[in-house]
Amino acid sequence: MGNLTGCRWLTVFSLVVCVSWMSGCIEQSDTLIDDQGARLSAFNWNVPDHIPLPHEPADNPMSEEKFELGRHLFYDTRLSVNGRVSCGSCHHQDKAFSDGVARPVGATGERHPRNSQALVNVAWYNNLTWANPALGRIEQQVMLPLFGDAPIEHGINEFNKDTILDSIQRVPRYASLFAAAFPEQAEPLQGDLAWDNIVKSIASFVRGLASFNSPFDRNEHSAAARRGEALFNSERLECFHCHDGYNFSNATIDRGITQLEPLFHNTGLYNVDGLGAYPYPNTGRHEVTEVASHMGQFRAPSLRNVELTAPYNHDGSVATLDDVIANYAAGGRLITQGPHVGDGRMSPLKDGFIVSFDISPDEQADLVAFLQSLTDHEFISNPRFSDPWASEPENTL
Repeated sequence: MGNLTGCRWLTVFSLVVCVSWMSGCIEQSDTLIDDQGARLSAFNWNVPDHIPLPHEPADNPMSEEKFELGRHLFYDTRLSVNGRVSCGSCHHQDKAFSDGVARPVGATGERHPRNSQALVNVAWYNNLTWANPALGRIEQQVMLPLFGDAPIEHGINEFNKDTILDSIQRVPRYASLFAAAFPEQAEPLQGDLAWDNIVKSIASFVRGLASFNSPFDRNEHSAAARRGEALFNSERLECFHCHDGYNFSNATIDRGITQLEPLFHNTGLYNVDGLGAYPYPNTGRHEVTEVASHMGQFRAPSLRNVELTAPYNHDGSVATLDDVIANYAAGGRLITQGPHVGDGRMSPLKDGFIVSFDISPDEQADLVAFLQSLTDHEFISNPRFSDPWASEPENTL
C-alpha cells in the first residue's frame, strides 16, 4: 500500500477486499518463531506460561513501540471523516472492548448490520469476523472499519484521506511515536506509507489485547461456578463443542497449530421462511460464499469476559446470558412477532449438535456463574490498554 496514490490506492484496497471475500480462503500469517522457539518474541505478551503464544506476521512483528503507537491511534477520533469516531467508540475497555449496544453507528450515521465484537485475545483467532472465512489477518480486518463503505464506519476514502492524515501529522506526540515504531523508515508519517504504518500499528495494539487472568484462570472460581463448569463441559449441554480450549472458542489458533479450518455454526436464531433463512444482510457465511448450506452460520466467539459483552449474538438481538442459555435449551429461538417471525428450532439448516436440553433454574444460575468467572477485571482496568489522550491534553487539538 505504501507506493499507491489517489484513486489507485483506494481501488487496489477495494480489489484486495473483494477478492478475499469471494475466495473464501484462509489468510495464514507467517511467524518469526521456529519450532524450538515457540515462546520467543520481541514483545512481552504478559500471558501465563501454559498459554501458547499467537502467530506474529513476518511483515509486522510485534514491538512495544508499535503497540504504543497503535494505542494512541485506536483512541484517536481524528481517524474519521467527522472527527468524532475512533476504534474505541465501538470497543470500550470496560466492556472488554465491545460497546454495549446491539449494533453501532458509524461516522456518517449509518448503523452497522452486526454487533461489535469484543476484542479479547484476537491474536489467537484464525478468523476475525462474524462470518467471513477469508479474513484471518488483523491488518486486513483493520482496513475495513477505516476505509470500508459497506457499511461506513470511520469513513476514510480517497477524497478525505490527505486531510485526515494532515490532522494526525499536526499532533506533536505522533512524530516521536511513529519514529520509535518504525525506526528503519526515514519518513514514517508521510504519504501512503503513513497509512500502511497506521494499519500495522492499530493491528499491533489489537493483537496485544491479551486476557488470561480471570478467577477461572487463577482457580479461584466459586462452588457454583465449578458446578457450572461441569455443566458447560457435559454432553447434555454440549457448550464445549464450540467454545473449547483455553480461549473458549473453536476458532483458536496458536504457534502450536499450523492450520485450522474456520468453523461456523447455525444455532437456530432465525427461520424466517420455514427453510432456515436468516434476515438479509446477516445471512452468515452464506453472505460471502452464497452456498445454501452456509445460511445462518457464524463463528463462535470467545467466552472470555462474556459477562461484559451484552447484548449477544451476531446482531445483538439476545439481551442477556440467561436468554442465550434459554435459546440453546430450546434448541433454537421461536420468534412470534415482529419482522422476523419464525421457529429457529425447526430450521433444517441448524447444526446437528444444537439440540434441546433440560436445565433447572439452579443449574442455569450455576452455568451463568461459571461464565461470570471468565471475567478478567485486570484486563478491563489495565492502564496499558486505556485511552492515552486523557493524560496528554496538550496533544488533543
